[in-house]
Amino acid sequence: MFDARPVAYVIGLLTACLGASMLIPMALDLWVGNGHWPAFAESAIITTGIGVLMALASANGVGDRLSIQQTFLLTTGVWLALPIFGALPMFLGATEARYVDAFFEAMSGLTTTGATVFTQLEALPDGLKLWRSMLQWFGGIGIIVVAMVFLPELRVGGMQIFRSEAFDTMGKVLPRAVQIAAQISYFYVGLTIACGVSYVVVGMAPFEAINHALTTMSTGGFSTSDASFGAFQGTPEYVASFFMILASLPFVRYVQLLSGSAKPLLRDSQLRAYLATILGFTLLFTVFRLFVFGDHPEEGFREGLFNVVSIISGTGYASVDYQLWGSLAVAVFFFLGLIGGCAGSTACSVKIFRYQLLFASIKAQVRRIHSPHGLFQPRYDGKPVSEDVLSSVMSFFVMFVVSLGMLSVLLGLTGLDFITSVSGAATALANIGPGLGSQIGPSGNFSGLNDTAKWLLAAGMLIGRLELLAVYAIFTIRFWRA
Repeated sequence: MFDARPVAYVIGLLTACLGASMLIPMALDLWVGNGHWPAFAESAIITTGIGVLMALASANGVGDRLSIQQTFLLTTGVWLALPIFGALPMFLGATEARYVDAFFEAMSGLTTTGATVFTQLEALPDGLKLWRSMLQWFGGIGIIVVAMVFLPELRVGGMQIFRSEAFDTMGKVLPRAVQIAAQISYFYVGLTIACGVSYVVVGMAPFEAINHALTTMSTGGFSTSDASFGAFQGTPEYVASFFMILASLPFVRYVQLLSGSAKPLLRDSQLRAYLATILGFTLLFTVFRLFVFGDHPEEGFREGLFNVVSIISGTGYASVDYQLWGSLAVAVFFFLGLIGGCAGSTACSVKIFRYQLLFASIKAQVRRIHSPHGLFQPRYDGKPVSEDVLSSVMSFFVMFVVSLGMLSVLLGLTGLDFITSVSGAATALANIGPGLGSQIGPSGNFSGLNDTAKWLLAAGMLIGRLELLAVYAIFTIRFWRA
């Protein structure tokens, strides 16, 4: 019989921690003297209380091992439970947000998508601005742990290829998760502080610097202004680009680097491919803007670099409305968002390593066609790739395309136009942030969508953040019979 106690125990603990963290924005609202702090106090009591009760009720069933069923359920359950409670300060507060909007915002925050339903962000209480940023920061460190511990264990989307790089949990999922979270937290916190200090040095106000440091290192994209990063054009764009790149690199390489081993970082093929992709598209847009719009070379390079890094990493900051650059630029940015950063980072979308495995598989297949009697096996980082990994990656690509099509159709049935439906589905599943079109594009937001579309997009964010199959698996009959 399935035992849900270990799952409920972990979810309860994390829920209680989320409730305790609400005291930080509550204290800020108290300090600045606005009347929004009671919403955080009420939310903290409700969230912490339910979390503690859930953990206490399930404590007698906790061990150091989780079954595959429990691991799947825990992975999805955490990312569903935390937005439910994370939405409370927005629902109970002075924003008068309906719960569908509050849940959409919380899901967008914790999945580091960055899509928002709030307008006039400058008028929001400071505590709520900080809470939105904190949700993304929590989601960033959470997804690194999921990517390094749970997804390789679940063999989702080819992630098992990384189990040999200190990811092998050997069944002891929870102790390993705690250990890895402790290791990466040093780098995550340290880089966040460095990012915030850098923002202050280049002219950001301290409060804006703190918020944007939290959402930069999480590659989340929430801002304190409706203009997003358009309010901070210039040198801050270079700072943001640098730290977005750092956040979208494998965090395990930082741990290895601190241990005195730089070779894994230098030899990582997905890292080299990712940086080469950024450089190539940045130069493309620099030349494009130089010759088509007559921009100054520095401005063209800066805007090209910032927006390429923002989209490919899944951060979703917008410094300009790149839809005004023409249809070619719009098409490139759409597909750029479907590439994503490196596995084991805070970045979103498909991930660069899956494209490497896809191209390696295609190359091997073409060679088999030319030489039917030859033995050709796809290789990654110089090592042969097993059929199990390739099958998992191909399944991911198929399910991503199918999910994109189904979600686009469902959004269209709610009354959205074609561009909004397709780009909205893509930005939710890839956790990018802005879509395309006048409504949800870089200069718009998701506030004008109907409630059904918001629920669908929130579901898409959850599914995309957990690599699709980690969510789909729990809805199959075979999963519960196993």
